[in-house]
Amino acid sequence: MKKIDIFKRLYKDYTKKYLDKIILSVIFSVLLAGSTSAIAWLLDPAIKKIFIEKDQTLLLIIPVFIILAFTTKGVSLYIARYLMIIVGEGVKKKLQFDMLQSLINADTQNIDKKHSGKFISNLTYDVQHITNLLSSAILNLVKDSLTLIGLIGVMFFQNWKLALISLIMIPLASLASRNLGKRMGKVTTQAQEKSGTLTTYLVELFKNHKLTKIFQKENYETKRADIHLHGLMEKNKKITTLLIRMSPIMEVLTGIMIAILIYYSGKLIVNDEIEVNNFFSFLAAMMLAYQPVRSLSTLNMVINQGISAASRILPIVDTVNTIKNIENAKTLEIKNSKINFENVFFKYEENEKNVLNNISLEFEGGKMTALVGHSGSGKSTILNLIPRFYQVQDGNIKIDNQSIYEVTINSLRENISLVSQETTLFDDTIKNNIKYANEHASDEEVLEVAKLSNSDEFIEKLPNKFETLIGENGVRLSGGEKQRISIARAMIKKSSIILLDEATSSLDSETEAKIQEALNILTKNKTTIVIAHRLSTILNSNNIYLIDSGKVIDNGKHEDLIIKSKIYKNFYEKQIKK
Repeated sequence: MKKIDIFKRLYKDYTKKYLDKIILSVIFSVLLAGSTSAIAWLLDPAIKKIFIEKDQTLLLIIPVFIILAFTTKGVSLYIARYLMIIVGEGVKKKLQFDMLQSLINADTQNIDKKHSGKFISNLTYDVQHITNLLSSAILNLVKDSLTLIGLIGVMFFQNWKLALISLIMIPLASLASRNLGKRMGKVTTQAQEKSGTLTTYLVELFKNHKLTKIFQKENYETKRADIHLHGLMEKNKKITTLLIRMSPIMEVLTGIMIAILIYYSGKLIVNDEIEVNNFFSFLAAMMLAYQPVRSLSTLNMVINQGISAASRILPIVDTVNTIKNIENAKTLEIKNSKINFENVFFKYEENEKNVLNNISLEFEGGKMTALVGHSGSGKSTILNLIPRFYQVQDGNIKIDNQSIYEVTINSLRENISLVSQETTLFDDTIKNNIKYANEHASDEEVLEVAKLSNSDEFIEKLPNKFETLIGENGVRLSGGEKQRISIARAMIKKSSIILLDEATSSLDSETEAKIQEALNILTKNKTTIVIAHRLSTILNSNNIYLIDSGKVIDNGKHEDLIIKSKIYKNFYEKQIKK
């Protein structure tokens, strides 16, 4: 994406709505530039009339005007900056909102490819650079350009020869900043990557804290932390170094200019081509011009940082989902929730082998069907294809003879509930976690599903009962308690299709019995597809599919498979007959 295209996009989508505030900021920047130029210009009559000619008539007037000029400058600067803060924070919020919306609406298959740490870094680190580009950079460009033009005007008014000499500093400063700006863009990209890696490590550190403790890896993780921090520190040092590198360059250029001006002005004064008051007024204007020249010289670096960040952010915002409704998609009409897989092929990546190979399945409506097989056989993939978390490469999936690819995604998913081994809860109250599946549910309905899922027995013991905050991912609850809330959440949705992905695999026998009781209530008269390593939980299934390497190698009821399938019999004997 070219720089000009990035600027056009940023203006159209993010700054255009703030055009009135930007224009108003420009107006106050004009006042700022005018007052700054007036300060430099007022020194000429002040020195000439008051100090050289000793004229007392202007003794009071000029200081009053100087105070007025400085006041105008201060107020104008405040208002201009305040307006651009509003612009900057508005742009930041919109950028972050667009990124989060892209994340929320993204296909599951796209999310699987994302690096969470880098995304968080994009959301904070990169967005801030873009904000700087669209707020402070715009303000500084307008403010400093106008101020510089005004001061140059004063300098030419005093002496055009000295003004021409002073102008040499501007292209020299610009030339120096151009090279630094290009390097800044590269280093900023590298720093963002390091920041993303550090964020990922931090998330893992929180998640795996118990693991670190039990294996006594504190020293190991300390070393890893130091490596991550050192890498980011080095990149940030480079950024800061590049930013401050302009200071000595500008100081040297300013020193050379002043030395040349003093030398040349001395000759002009001796030859009566310029008066002392003109020189001091000119010198004041030039010194005041130092700040805008310095600011403008570093602007290129800020622009490169912002452009580099935008080149990483905009593709995230523009992520196109492949899983979407077709034109004129219909609403799914549920009759008995019968599900059919018809010659389905699926693989996660183009260059990978198929996970499912020409697989055909039938899940009878209102009945329970189990999927059994070794890890990696494709069982979970089958479940994930039904709500369209992923897109098949070939074949069709139907519910009551309606292709799931011809109905709206919303109507499809509103008829499906999922309970998995890895229970996901939010840092919120128990009630809100249950109501997550149905925000319109009443408190009576919440209480009902809590009782049906056997959740009420531990909820009533909590200090705030249903209003108890459970912490990040339910950290304050046991595995069994979290699972029961997950089941209650599925119950309150009242879906006709239930997907169970090893919902009891990590629980003790007592807890498993309670959860199995809750699952029996949840799945009663529902089309249920269950994956379970523990065959004891699926013995009463109406049908069991034995899956291996993405293919159906056998199916039938438990009693039938025990007789005709050696693989299934082996599963059973290992788990049941000991």
